Amino acid sequence: MAISVSGSLSIPLAVLMVLASFGLKEGAAQIMPVQGQNLVTDNVSVVEGETATISCRVKNNDDSVIQLLNPNRQTIYFRDVRPLKDSRFQLVNFSDNELRVSLSNVSLSDEGRYVCQLYTDPPQEAYADITVLVPPGNPIIESREEVVSEGNETELSCTAMGSKPAASVTWVKGDQELQGESTVEETYDRMFTVTSRLTLTVSKEDDGVPVICVINHPAVKDFQAQKYLNVLYKPEVKIVVGYPEGLPREGENLELTCKTQGKPPPFDVHWIKVDDEVPSHAVFTGSDLFIENLNKSYNGTYRCVATNQVGVTFEDYTLYVYDSRAGVGSPQKIDHAVIGGVVAVVVFIMLCLLIILGRYFARHKGTYFTHEAKGADDAADADTAIINAEGGHSNSDNKKEYYI
Repeated sequence: MAISVSGSLSIPLAVLMVLASFGLKEGAAQIMPVQGQNLVTDNVSVVEGETATISCRVKNNDDSVIQLLNPNRQTIYFRDVRPLKDSRFQLVNFSDNELRVSLSNVSLSDEGRYVCQLYTDPPQEAYADITVLVPPGNPIIESREEVVSEGNETELSCTAMGSKPAASVTWVKGDQELQGESTVEETYDRMFTVTSRLTLTVSKEDDGVPVICVINHPAVKDFQAQKYLNVLYKPEVKIVVGYPEGLPREGENLELTCKTQGKPPPFDVHWIKVDDEVPSHAVFTGSDLFIENLNKSYNGTYRCVATNQVGVTFEDYTLYVYDSRAGVGSPQKIDHAVIGGVVAVVVFIMLCLLIILGRYFARHKGTYFTHEAKGADDAADADTAIINAEGGHSNSDNKKEYYI
């Protein structure tokens, strides 16, 4: 069987295979191949242990032979024949325009530059670089102290071992992204170990909050580890009044409860009276303070003090005893808005009355002058007007005038 190379020379297939596996490696130094635009391929990134695919493509083929060489320039496939005895290489597609080969179970030793070669005059070559990605091992997160008190610094470290290329590390606490300081170490087998250290000052709000170490690497996604912060903090103190519900008055009883919370829990909770002594008949039951039959001599500031291994915290309650005759609840306050509204209504009513009385007086005063001059309008002269006016007085019994 013979194969036509470049459409002009007929060579037995066995000879071509021998040339492909041996002669071409040396012949490459004699016939310099060129990287032609007619032959194309692509670089490949593959995760260790997975499958890589190399595609040698010819745009316009004139029946020239396509072959694929490994980084040592050994022929993997010559057309659709595999001279190399490595069963991990398998033919995916062969045609006049493409030679596509898969490589399964990729390892670091497979990394390098693969050559697509087209037998033209001179031969054309295209290069496909296979990059093998090695994911890091499970991240290891550690803290300098397992338990830290509020207000102090702590340091966490996160290590991603045995990756290629080197991984990058970021930190997340709550919804906040943090940046640590990273160091990269290259091992003898071309692997990388990355260690990131994060220093932060903690507060009591950080207790139980996870700090997440996120590993960023092209071979893995969502690769992370986390550690919960264990923060000790001083007690929180709150005084609750049991009774009375309103103002404390003479003769009544007083009950105060001191509620505390801390980590660790307070080992001591007690009451004191600031700048004075607690009344001798006051009763202490755990964190409760009970005083009966109040009087004004008990006035003052009462303080609940809580202590744990981290520190001491207190809260104050100011007692003021009112007279027994004092009203229940807080003293009534004068509502100036209501008083102002009442005054405005009264003033408005008075103005309305004045207007009405003014109009009434004006109307009756006009009527009096009209009766006084009645008869003068129809008189021809002054004498007649006087006579008519006098005559008009005769009807005074029937016409009455009122004025004020």
